Formats: sequence, C-alpha cells, structure tokens
Amino acid sequence: MARMDLDMTEGNIWKHMLRFSVPMAIGLLFQQLYNTVDTLVVGQFVGQQAQAAVGSTGPIINTVVGFCAGLATGASVIISQRYGAHDNEGLSRAVHTTVALTFIVSLIATGLGLLIIDPMLRFMQTPEDVMPESGTYLTIYFAGITGILFYNLGSGILRAVGDSRRPLLFLIVSALLNTALDLVFVLVFRMGVDGVAYATILSQILSALLVLFALTREKGTYGIRWRKVRVDRESLRMILKIGLPSSIQAAITSFSNVFVQSYINAFGSACMAGYGVYGKIDAFALIPVQSISMSSTTFVGQNWGAGQAGRAREGVRTATVMSLISTAVLGLIVFVLAKPLMGFFSPEPEVIDYGVRFIRIVTPFYIAVCFNQIYAGALRGIGDATAPTIIMLGSFVVFRQIYLAATGAMGAGFVAVALGYPVGWILCSVLLLIRYRRSPLVLGSEAWRHARKYS
Repeated sequence: MARMDLDMTEGNIWKHMLRFSVPMAIGLLFQQLYNTVDTLVVGQFVGQQAQAAVGSTGPIINTVVGFCAGLATGASVIISQRYGAHDNEGLSRAVHTTVALTFIVSLIATGLGLLIIDPMLRFMQTPEDVMPESGTYLTIYFAGITGILFYNLGSGILRAVGDSRRPLLFLIVSALLNTALDLVFVLVFRMGVDGVAYATILSQILSALLVLFALTREKGTYGIRWRKVRVDRESLRMILKIGLPSSIQAAITSFSNVFVQSYINAFGSACMAGYGVYGKIDAFALIPVQSISMSSTTFVGQNWGAGQAGRAREGVRTATVMSLISTAVLGLIVFVLAKPLMGFFSPEPEVIDYGVRFIRIVTPFYIAVCFNQIYAGALRGIGDATAPTIIMLGSFVVFRQIYLAATGAMGAGFVAVALGYPVGWILCSVLLLIRYRRSPLVLGSEAWRHARKYS
C-alpha cells in the first residue's frame, strides 16, 4: 500500500504546504457542511425560529467541542515532533495514550454537555419562541458527541504524520450522508429540528468509525493496536502541557461567544437568524487560513523535532503569504456577493438584511485573522502553547467583553456589536507577532538549542 504520511523535514516547502493544506481545506469545507446544511434546511423548509434555534447553538457546542479539540491539538503536536525525530517507540506511546484519553474525555463531554444546555440557553437570553427547539437540538447533539471527538482524535493523528487525504475522504462521505439524512428527515418524515440533529450525529459517528478503522489497519508505527491502548504518563504529561492551554483557550473563547450571542439575541429572532447564517458564511471564508495554520503547526512540529530552525521559519513565511492571498480573495467575493449568499440560506428579507450588514462590517478585517492564526500555529508547533493561549484569551475574551460592555453602556447599537470580533482579531495579531519575533524560531540557533534542551 502506498504511503499516505508526509515527511516535511526535506523537499519543497510550497509543495508540502499545498499538498497538506488543500485536502485540509476541502476537509474543513465538508466539516462546515454539517451545521451549515442544518441551518439551510431548517431555514428553507421549517422556519425562522427553527433557523435561529440551530444557528444560535454554535457557542454552546463549540465551548465543549473546542475544549476537547484543544487536547487533540496537543496530541497532534507531540505526535508530529516524535514522527519528525523518527522516535518510533515514543510515537506509538503518544498515539495509544491519545486514544485512551479520548475515551475518558468523551464520557465527560457527554455528561457535561447535557447538564449545561438549559442554564446556557437562559444565560444567552434566548427568546422564548426559540428556546424549545434550541434545547432539542443541543440534547441530541451532545448525546452523540462521541462521534466528533473520535473523528478529531483519528484525523489529528493522521495529520500529525502529514496525511490530510484520508481525513478528507472520510469527511466527504459523512458530509454527504448528513445532507441526505437532513433532507429525508425534514422533507419526508417532517422531523424538523430533531431531524437535522439526528442527521448530524449519525454522520459524525460514521466519520469516527471510518478514521478508527483506517488507523487500526495502518501498518506504520502510528497505527492503533487496541491491546496497547493505555495511558503513558510521560506522553500524557506532554499532551496536557501543550493541549490543556489550547483547550482552555478554545473553551473560554467559545464561552465568551455566549456573551456575544446574548448581545445579538437582544435584537430578536431575525437578527439571530441573520447572525447565524453570517457565521456559516464567515466559517467558509476562513477555511483557507485555518487549514494553512494547521499545516504550519505540523510543518514546524516536524522540523522542530528534526532540529531545522531555518526551514521551520521559512515554512511560517510561506504559510503567511499563502493565507493572506487566499483570504483576501475569498473575503472580497463574500463582500461583493453578500446578498445572494444570504438569500441562498433564507427567504426572509429581515434575516437577509441583518446578515448582509454583518458581512459588510466584518469581512474587511479578515486579513488580521491570517496573522494570529499562522503565528499561533507556529508557536504551538514548537511546543509553546501557553503564550498563544494567554494572548488569545486576553484578546478574544477579556478585551472583547470589555469592549462590548463599554459600547453597550454607551448605547452604541448594532454596528458596535458587529465590530466586537474585528477589534479582538487586530489586538491578538499584534501581540502574537511580538511573541513570535521573540521565539526560538526567530532568535537564532543558540536560543533554538536552549529552548530544545528544556522542552
């Protein structure tokens, strides 16, 4: 069988980045289809309240899933470093520790998710006409959250060794199934919000089974041997050292979006629905920078493991240029086509108007996202997860909430709320640029050797 992994410690950097990030981008595209198709189907065939219910659940879902995904990031960094260093025994221990950890986290995430549904919806000041369907969607989603967590686990292992193609294939299959089930459950069985929720979790379970099956059959050192699944203390320590800060940052950032959502909810269900649709379009537009950021983490991680500082720096520069070009092009397209894009998701004029206003205000600031995502990914690749976590929490949570509270107190209104995200992006990019320029990747070989000695 042909090798699916990719050693990024030698060869053309641009080609490696493209070979890794393009499948990643397509994979993220199909991953976005899960909740996006749900939003589209309920918007076109169920109603405005149902669309608002599905669209407004994102911050709650992302709070739980984001925490778990942060642990997967930590595992991916450790696996990529050991792969780059050709430490086969250490690589195997890290893989099997990751599997064991995911079993434990899945149980916790299911229970926690079900417990927080009602208090979180009320905390967000969810309107009463939206509350029942939001609760239904979240209950079904969290009951089946194990699927998405195990998919993140398996795809993280594969991407750490440079294989972004199989995770893409599995996502395509499950996203197509999700779309088909959405239409069947809603149009044929008239299940409404229940139907799109069941379609989502069934599709996610399929993607998890596919990736676990592939890793079980994998003959390489990073394959899963179920008899070896256990927690290795050293591997767990390293995974938590990198993953826990990322988890905390992702969870708190997502939780802070609950506050943002509460500001949106105050404008009514039409604004909620418009903001929810804008969020889906926004997520698609930022797919390239996300995929390139992930590729920079893997690239830097492998070259850190191999001790190649100059090559790692060149990879960061390449990733930055690629993300700026792709994001500028997509941002312009979204800005120009804002109204027809919104109309594709909803026939309601008021919903379309709110969504277009969000798009026109926010998209000019997409460039700032490129810098904070690439620099954060590069820092995590060398094992520095704490600094990006502190900076992102400070920018996306503390500063953003102070900004929203201050503008709210002054009665600044809709535009000020919409600008809540861009102001956080800009501050985060500036601070991460400063941190990156002071990191071992930039300071030179002596700092590089010193940092590696104590990592």
